[in-house]
Amino acid sequence: MSDIRIATAEDQILLDKEAKYCSYGDTVHYIEPPRIFSRCEGSYVWDTEDQAYLDLQMWYSAVNFGYANPRLNNALKQQIDTLPQIASQYLHKGKIELSEMIAVDAKKKFGLDGRVHFNVGGSQSIEDSLKVVRNASNGKSLMFAFEGGYHGRTLGASSITSSFRYRRRYGHFGERANFIPFPYHFRGPKGMTKEEYGSHCVQQFARLFETEYNGVWDPKTNQCEYAAFYVEPIQGTGGYVIPPMNFYRELKQVLDQHGILMVSDEIQMGFYRTGKLWSIEHFDVQPDVIVFGKALTNGLNPLGGIWAREELINPKVFPPGSTHSTFASNPLGTAVGLEMFKMTSEVDYGAMVMAKGKYFLEGLQDLQKRFPIIGDVDGLGLALRCEICGPDGFTPDKATLDYMVEEGMKGDMIVDGQKLGLILDVGGYYKNVITLAPSLEISYPEIDLGLKLLEQLLVRATTR
Repeated sequence: MSDIRIATAEDQILLDKEAKYCSYGDTVHYIEPPRIFSRCEGSYVWDTEDQAYLDLQMWYSAVNFGYANPRLNNALKQQIDTLPQIASQYLHKGKIELSEMIAVDAKKKFGLDGRVHFNVGGSQSIEDSLKVVRNASNGKSLMFAFEGGYHGRTLGASSITSSFRYRRRYGHFGERANFIPFPYHFRGPKGMTKEEYGSHCVQQFARLFETEYNGVWDPKTNQCEYAAFYVEPIQGTGGYVIPPMNFYRELKQVLDQHGILMVSDEIQMGFYRTGKLWSIEHFDVQPDVIVFGKALTNGLNPLGGIWAREELINPKVFPPGSTHSTFASNPLGTAVGLEMFKMTSEVDYGAMVMAKGKYFLEGLQDLQKRFPIIGDVDGLGLALRCEICGPDGFTPDKATLDYMVEEGMKGDMIVDGQKLGLILDVGGYYKNVITLAPSLEISYPEIDLGLKLLEQLLVRATTR
């Protein structure tokens, strides 16, 4: 095990400048000193000393198709040489064709006509969805959302994110949320199967509508105080918690009975992370709104957006000017998005991701058998979780995971004669979960390498 890493003289100069000139409000220093990176390719990034790190979080699932993906990079370069810029009040081919691809796909899968609206990223697209929802519900500003849910840090998005720390200093801005327990089976009541616990959570939610005295429903007018339920089908920052397959189908029945819209936040799990274009597809329900971002452009452009049912977003109910961004539907972003859709249509991406995810999960399950501090592993496609606990295999152990993250960033592990670092992401209600979001292009040998590196970190953690 190496000593604490010391920044090079050149890096230290940059870190001193960062300390003086950069806002710390838009970043997090998980390790000290922070790494400064210089290049990337595939599943790897290299620091200024040209030390390679295998990345198993890929910019919080924004770079689903690998760093510096040649095909997507070339689409961006070609667009720069033709129509790199145009005001969003004007039309260009990319916007129209990308909207068509998303809307036609939704029609095929959900049987619903709808339209696509773009913005410059995930949080901003959540804001747009809130406008659509409030407009459709005659101005209702109360929403349901999940405990452990994360929807962004703009004012509206943080209001429906369950972490109070994101809004503590800013208060609420219009929206407020009633946070409902998510079926987190590993930490749920004992004695229930995963499916039974999912049904139990739905039944507890349905109690809110039993009488007017349960708080949200007026049986005399058949009106609910809440406009929509914002869901991450697979919780992201909450720790890649995967609900039982019956859960959303039963939840949607309750929502439809009471006129409550379902908004599926696919910002982190969209674009084949779970083996489907949208993670909600696994659960046999029809969402009313889908919010997307991140991997639409493989992280090359901050383009996001929403798809919504025709009744919610047609020009009569949501006319021009309802919301706007200077850079919305910009041609650079839509060009990459179009190429991403073409690329993923040429091979069975879903089958490929599910096969790799199954292989990776089996490796994690093997580690779990050999290391009692792994309390839970789970996965859907290449959205995988590994929960680090105390010796009892249940008590959350944030300190040990923090240690593992720091050790991985030292870049001093040796596998088959190669010196490597490992980039992990931390999530979960107790910040004790490794949330694994590798490149969807990751090779099987790279999965094996990632498992070997994880094993070395677990050995260090349990023998320190």
